[in-house]
Amino acid sequence: MNVIKTAFFVLLSTSGINVGITITSALQLPSSEISRRSALSTLVTTSTAVVGASGANPSVSHANGSIGGPSVVLNSNNKKTFPLASFGLQIYDDETAYKLTLTALEAGYRNFFASVLAGNQKGFARAVKASGIPRDQLYICGTVLSNRVDKETAAYRKTKQGCLENMAAMATGDIDKLDMIMLDYPGPNDESIRGQWRAFEEMKSTDGIVSDLAVSNFSPSQLDAILVNPDATKPTVNQLPFSVAYHPQGILEYNTQRDILVQSWSPLSKVLRRYGSDLEAIGKKYGKSAAQVGLRFIVQSGAAFTTQSKSKSHFEEDLNVFDFVLTDDEMSKLYQLAA
Repeated sequence: MNVIKTAFFVLLSTSGINVGITITSALQLPSSEISRRSALSTLVTTSTAVVGASGANPSVSHANGSIGGPSVVLNSNNKKTFPLASFGLQIYDDETAYKLTLTALEAGYRNFFASVLAGNQKGFARAVKASGIPRDQLYICGTVLSNRVDKETAAYRKTKQGCLENMAAMATGDIDKLDMIMLDYPGPNDESIRGQWRAFEEMKSTDGIVSDLAVSNFSPSQLDAILVNPDATKPTVNQLPFSVAYHPQGILEYNTQRDILVQSWSPLSKVLRRYGSDLEAIGKKYGKSAAQVGLRFIVQSGAAFTTQSKSKSHFEEDLNVFDFVLTDDEMSKLYQLAA
């Protein structure tokens, strides 16, 4: 038996009041069962806590109160934990990004996905500076787009350029180090992927300007193009489409087997339009909206999510999904909707 020592945040409802308590415990699982997803799912269904654990060196962190929601320790064992709820900026101008980032911060978000594809990293960075919130309270992820470059050396150079461009944009807000850098897409072949990853590893180990490395839209074989090297830095997160409307068999499992956390992008895409009435019916029991049930499904499945909004009320709604637990029957029903 392996022992996962955990410290997790529990919300207790006492006379309608939520009370935050940090609890230290030990969760015993057979070694074959230990993974970030299994530990997260096991604990989330036995309390209102949401946690994660690393298969190689399992550990779980408690959330910092209610601000930003629960967070997990990634496989990098970075002391700064990864909040399960993230605001992902979309394609709009820098001024819009500035305003929405401030709104998200006011609503309580502390994890931010600022993709180079959105073209507004400068506006985001300026908002971070203007907010006055200490940098160490925020988890900031940038991205690099270098998927169309063939061969290892060319992919390395293009990715390196993208890393420098991220830092130049973030410098607008006096951000001189990122918590995470993510590849928006894998290169066209294994050789290119390894070139992309070499640039990322230099950004982390040599340059020291990023803490965690991540990927997006990677298949099992594309992950293994990196992991075939036993000395390679393991991706911490794989950002993928995962929702009530889209959850192909094995999508969480192949990441769990590699000790990688799945973060859902577009977590409500097509969900409310297709299955809104089903989610709304379940949500009435908990006083939750259809959107909140859809996001809770993701978290309770063992994944994180990055969402977007343009109003403070919707930001707050999306963040308020950690104080209820769906039953096994409800989860099964939601899985079957798009089966």
